[in-house]
Amino acid sequence: MSNEQKIANLGYEVYEKVGKPVNVNVVRATLESMSIRAIDAEQDYGIPDLQDLAKIVFKQITSSAFLENNPDSIEVNDQFKADLTSTNDYLKVKTKYFFYYYPLGLFHGVPVFLQIATIIVFGYSLWTYIGFNQLQSTAVVLGVIFGLIGTGGFVQVIGRQVSHYWYNNDFAMARQSTVMVIRDGLIFMGILSLLALVINVFANLYPFKFLWLVYAYAFSIGILLLFSAVFHPLKERWAITVAFVIATGLSLYLHLFTDLKTYYTHWIGIWTAIALMVGYLLWFFKRKVKQTKKFSRATSKSAAMVYRNHRYFIYGFFFFLFIFIDRFLAWSTTADGALPYMVYYEKNYEVGMDIAIIIFFLLVGVLEFSISSFSTFSDMFQRQFAFNQAKEFNKKSLKLYWQHVSILLITAVVMIAVMYTIIWSRLGYEKAFGEALDPISIKVSLIGGGGYVLLAWGMLNSLYLFTLSKPTKPLNAIIIATVVNFVIGMIASRLISYEYSAVGMLVGSVVFMWLTLRATLKFFKNLDYFYYAAY
Repeated sequence: MSNEQKIANLGYEVYEKVGKPVNVNVVRATLESMSIRAIDAEQDYGIPDLQDLAKIVFKQITSSAFLENNPDSIEVNDQFKADLTSTNDYLKVKTKYFFYYYPLGLFHGVPVFLQIATIIVFGYSLWTYIGFNQLQSTAVVLGVIFGLIGTGGFVQVIGRQVSHYWYNNDFAMARQSTVMVIRDGLIFMGILSLLALVINVFANLYPFKFLWLVYAYAFSIGILLLFSAVFHPLKERWAITVAFVIATGLSLYLHLFTDLKTYYTHWIGIWTAIALMVGYLLWFFKRKVKQTKKFSRATSKSAAMVYRNHRYFIYGFFFFLFIFIDRFLAWSTTADGALPYMVYYEKNYEVGMDIAIIIFFLLVGVLEFSISSFSTFSDMFQRQFAFNQAKEFNKKSLKLYWQHVSILLITAVVMIAVMYTIIWSRLGYEKAFGEALDPISIKVSLIGGGGYVLLAWGMLNSLYLFTLSKPTKPLNAIIIATVVNFVIGMIASRLISYEYSAVGMLVGSVVFMWLTLRATLKFFKNLDYFYYAAY
């Protein structure tokens, strides 16, 4: 394909996004939002400068002949047309959005809630079992944690990279990048595993049989997480729920009605879910590629992918590290004697943090509602306000942000009240597990619950910044918060008691929320600039 034809195709893509642009700068900003750099302009289109490429595209899509053949189809959604000058701040529309996206977010959390339900009813889930002894629990939980941390960065990259190609209807590159990221994720996990084995040879930290069990769970959970991540940017998240329901049902059946060891029932269930997702992805991409045959300007080189997404990768890695640091600290000290291994599972602490993290999952729907609402209303506001009303646009958007924060906090209070009412009632934890909730678990769940609410607020701030490709501030915030989490948790768990490592997570969440809040407020002061491409 000639460079002229490539530029013509690029012009159609820009026009699909912004309609008739006001000036060349709008086109350039749009090209940058599509991850096209100066080096890409020269290599892919034969134009030595990105500004020159923007001028060519601008001239193409503003010509009378082009506009006559391609009428602008960008319109405000019909449901908002009648309310553009309303003073009620679109309360009805916002309410409709909340009651659509919040349950949708909870629905997408069904795989997690299903595991909680099967643990309560059967004492068993797709990767846990209350019948494990302490050493077995240590191996399994460390494997799950290792799998999450090891693939966390790649999950972020998948979300970013595949979403970019999905938005541009480039499913061939979406498929290719999926394969590349998952391959790189497995290589990274392999390197970490090899490094751990080498260290263990010299330090003799754990028996090698123990490590093989850890790795079996780590790679199974890691691969499961990587494939699950692909469905989010493809807007096919329902498939995750279906795969988990089938896999959990099979695993539970094998556990209850066969003599297979629990490890094998877990692995069969997890790999069944993986197989179902892989099968669906193969069918999905094959169908989509056939339907959307088009020129792909994207590079397939890993180096370019790393360059574009390294901040998201580091953010994902540190986010999962932040989530689990307190557990490592709590499990590496004790109040009643020496531990048999460097990190050794402690049930009461884990139960407390598991209760706390349920609150976090119950807030996921609010995050989904907030970002979807922000995208819709910001798009509407930019059409409502003229180019010289930037301050009004920013003020309106900031007000929308604080409304979302209020909804998040109100929902958190309600969910915390419901959660702890259920847990401490006669039909709660004691009824499910045949024993009272330990005071340490209660203390940890209270501290951790507060931490997860603040973490959700910080995530909300980060999502706003990610929406317009501003990952640096969230990245810096999660790194600093992780260090704070470790330092405070280490001091508290060693000088007071092991369960106070949760304080590190709480303080770290405060730091994360505060740093991202500052960046978000600054972001809203200049929102007109960041949204310039849409004018």
